[in-house]
Amino acid sequence: MYGDGEGQQTKILSPNSRFLFKLFRRYYRSYIPIMPERFSRKEYGFIPFEGTMHRHLAFPTQNDLRLYLSGRVPAHSYYSTAYYRNPSAPKMEDKGWMGAELIFDLDADHLANADKMTYDEMLVQIRSEMISLVDDFLMGDLGFSEDQVHISFSGGRGYHAHVRTDDIYTLGTNERRELVDFMTCTGLSLDWAFPTVVKGIGGVAFGDGVKSTTITYRTIPSPEEGGWKRRMRNALKDIVQDITEMDPKDVRKKYPSVKSQNDSITKLADHLKKTGEHMFASNSMADLKSWEQEILMKCLDDCRPYYAREVDKPVTPDIKRLIRLPGSLHGKTGLRVHPITREQLTDYNPLMYAVPDVYTDEPVKVTMRKDMDLKMLDFNSRLSGETEVPEYAAAFLIGRKYADYGWTSEPREHLF
Repeated sequence: MYGDGEGQQTKILSPNSRFLFKLFRRYYRSYIPIMPERFSRKEYGFIPFEGTMHRHLAFPTQNDLRLYLSGRVPAHSYYSTAYYRNPSAPKMEDKGWMGAELIFDLDADHLANADKMTYDEMLVQIRSEMISLVDDFLMGDLGFSEDQVHISFSGGRGYHAHVRTDDIYTLGTNERRELVDFMTCTGLSLDWAFPTVVKGIGGVAFGDGVKSTTITYRTIPSPEEGGWKRRMRNALKDIVQDITEMDPKDVRKKYPSVKSQNDSITKLADHLKKTGEHMFASNSMADLKSWEQEILMKCLDDCRPYYAREVDKPVTPDIKRLIRLPGSLHGKTGLRVHPITREQLTDYNPLMYAVPDVYTDEPVKVTMRKDMDLKMLDFNSRLSGETEVPEYAAAFLIGRKYADYGWTSEPREHLF
């Protein structure tokens, strides 16, 4: 039996939830909470095992939060990105919004073909996305310093970046949405990045006047440009390399907007081998014919998504968002929401570093729902059917619903 402590009906937990509840209780009884900045101004919310969220809570001290976590043992713990004059007010309009952290949430469900990836594959890919977000955008284009960007493994399948600086706390929804548009390449105009120039190159007598001769070409962002102009210049360099080195049919496959025949792509490749270096030195496509420029622009249009960063678009503009509490446990993996540095992010492996120390390596019986390989801490094995795994691995397998607690061929063991 499990009481939620809020006067709601006592619930009977499933064997899987009972097992996780036991581990989470052990963790929180020895846990000293990591307190968010301005923690007494934050709203907190918690989801119990097999229950609904309790929110509009506030904690004046670290000990108050510690007692709540150890007594209630939530499956999921959250705090508000906003800070309020009265964070425990039950109605949002009565809380008195004062400001909010700037949050970026990257989760593996945003990855292409995520449903075909293993958990390990998803984590490697989303880590790469987070590194690019932090290096290229947050500490690159936007100029935040490393001490202003706070990174956490979400405990599940992604990462959070919290930006904390006085300059951003009072940004509204619209300003935050503009940052998302910038990062995701929303609304980027190639005509802005590669504007067209019409240049006169002389004239000839024609009747009583002179007929001027002009050429039309696109300019290229200079190496000194920043932001998307610099990114698009680098993209053009990659495209030129692809066209000059790849088979024409492979070029058309990589850049599907290009409908030109193979011989046209071959002619462009030969021309770029002669003029490409001068093109970037002069920041101009003046040496190229109009149809050649058009092919390059189609390639640029195709490659824009590769240079954008995918973030959870509703999260960043939300100035009253609840997000996972650093240091807490994730009810669907058993792993910690783990604050890490930018240096740690480079080769971070949650199945090595986000496993709570209070979990043991004592064997636990589980029944696998599907066969799978698992490498976690010192454990590395192919799992199938009824088997035994270390306790820390059982927490992950049961949380992810890869396995059920106990052996189906035996009576259920009572944990309480």
